[in-house]
Amino acid sequence: MTDRQDISIGIDFGTTNTVVAVAGPDGDVKALTFRHANETLKIFQSALCFWEERSGAALHLQSAGGPWAIEKFLDASLPHRFLQSFKSFAASKAFQETRIFRQRFVFEDILAAFLHSLMEHAGEEFPKARKSVVIGRPVRFAGAAPDETLAMQRYETAFAQAGITDAHYVHEPVGAAFFFARKLTEAATVLVADFGGGTSDFSVMRFEHGAGQVARVLGSSGIGIAGDAFDYRIIDHVVSPRLGKGADYRSFDKLLTMPNVYYANFARWHQLALMKSTGELKELKKLMRDAVDPGPIEDLIAIIENDLGFALYRAVTETKIALSTQPQANFRFHQEGIAIWETVTREGFESWIAEDVERIAATVEDALRDASLAADAIDKVFLTGGSSFIPAIRKIFVDRFGEDKLVTGDQFESIAYGLALIGQSESPGAWLATK
Repeated sequence: MTDRQDISIGIDFGTTNTVVAVAGPDGDVKALTFRHANETLKIFQSALCFWEERSGAALHLQSAGGPWAIEKFLDASLPHRFLQSFKSFAASKAFQETRIFRQRFVFEDILAAFLHSLMEHAGEEFPKARKSVVIGRPVRFAGAAPDETLAMQRYETAFAQAGITDAHYVHEPVGAAFFFARKLTEAATVLVADFGGGTSDFSVMRFEHGAGQVARVLGSSGIGIAGDAFDYRIIDHVVSPRLGKGADYRSFDKLLTMPNVYYANFARWHQLALMKSTGELKELKKLMRDAVDPGPIEDLIAIIENDLGFALYRAVTETKIALSTQPQANFRFHQEGIAIWETVTREGFESWIAEDVERIAATVEDALRDASLAADAIDKVFLTGGSSFIPAIRKIFVDRFGEDKLVTGDQFESIAYGLALIGQSESPGAWLATK
């Protein structure tokens, strides 16, 4: 059995999901697992739920992460605050703090609370003694004007609060490339495309040996467009119109269109629940009374009041996955008397995401320019992440590099595996993200 001092840990903290892998000096690597509701899970959702519990006369703030956070959110028996996709705020100067049950939380506090929950539920599987910890980070953080330095300061502080002070930070696609390189039998130049929930990241790497022991990062690029953005396109075109987007309401003697701000909250399903405490729900109820057709807005209000956002986004995800293998799919949502059924064609979906796809394609070209290479210099293209299965995304790489060069990796685990293996390399520091 491998001594824990020889263990290295790879942490792929994602916008939507987090995966932790452990590698030994023999090259064996595995994902840590979590037991929840009689299931063994390798994925820990990147979510947090806060609530208060009374002990005597005092109220104490409690929190849970991953599937336990979602379970607590859906229970809704106590007032709670649910946070999801908080990685998207890591590089935001505008995000200074949030108040959770009267307590001040900065980004570092939120991430540290999430990490504590993850390690608690991993139990003894999370080694306390280890050789090194390697943590993934995006090539480009999400946001309109991301501050990379600020994001890394926040990461380092949060991981230190969780007891991880000796970490190496590596670009996420580099982790995926390191894992993929074990399959190589000869020298190769590899483009790695990693599609997460919040960002799409690309790295060009040169492997001189099949085992990946001698390698260089030649170039990289990234963009804050990924799976969450594609989900929102389905919401915006299929769901929001059914819930009153574009509808009219009366204001004195004028007909006005429903404000789009309410439907922008669909960008993250948990934002719908927040509308109950921001005053927006009261505003919606007033607009419903003045609406030409109040029914759709009434359904929107019911979704907010009954916390149906999670079920709604689950239906969106199922539709998106189905469209990756079928020319059309039926979007089905039926909760609390609200029924939204619509056939979505792949052609329609691809038209909705066309601008996003163009920007992703341009970012791939940025990676090639950063590496000072032409497309024909790429020997293999390694695709990882759920959105890599979307035909329009895959077509970017087929058209640019050829079908025969494409290799698809594990949707969720390859980055964490590669990060853990980097921790076992002779010089983990050589892989550090420097830009």
